Amino acid sequence: MTGTEKETGVIRAVVADDQAVVRTGFVNLLGTQEDIEVVGEAEDGVQAVRVAAETRPDLVLLDIRMPRMNGIEAAREILAGAGNTTKVLILTTFGLDEYVYDALAAGASGFLLKDATFPELLHAVRVVAAGNALLSPEITKRVIGEFVHARTPRPPVRSVGELTAREAEVLALIARGLSNAEIAHRLTITDHTVKTHINRLFTKLELRDRAQAVIAAYELGLARVGGGTG
Repeated sequence: MTGTEKETGVIRAVVADDQAVVRTGFVNLLGTQEDIEVVGEAEDGVQAVRVAAETRPDLVLLDIRMPRMNGIEAAREILAGAGNTTKVLILTTFGLDEYVYDALAAGASGFLLKDATFPELLHAVRVVAAGNALLSPEITKRVIGEFVHARTPRPPVRSVGELTAREAEVLALIARGLSNAEIAHRLTITDHTVKTHINRLFTKLELRDRAQAVIAAYELGLARVGGGTG
């Protein structure tokens, strides 16, 4: 799934990473773009929360492993509060499955590998700033899927019985990385109908975005490791 990039306006971003070289690299790269303005930097989670509160950016690029407060706790703090429109894009290295899962569950809109290419970085920032989840079928779904099946079972907080058969079908297709247009084509329904189903299932399951929808699909057994649906 690709998502829709932000088309107008300047994206105000904060970069938080305890590695100065990595942080400076991201800041310099983003600074070359006319539609992106870096309004703050942070070297740990506590500072990231403070800078985000002071600057109210559109997006925070947030490293998971940072001193004083890790990226997951910082994401919860940054995203807390009614009317908060800031988005969080997690910076990580491949293999931190548990951290990625928990960050998405905390409300982050996706994650970006630290060795991503420049075009991938720009695409990720623009997609997440536009309000979309960055869910790569090749990376994100596999990471979430593997960890959901490996983690210690917990009491279910959601039930597939809350959804209609069609809503469950739409949720399963979201977990497979399909866009609204692709879901409409697959189910032979209109884009508007797809949006209606998504809005309803988001309300029923109390989901924030497509990232949390993918997690819910795995928890409810509507998706499984290997790319299939339940």
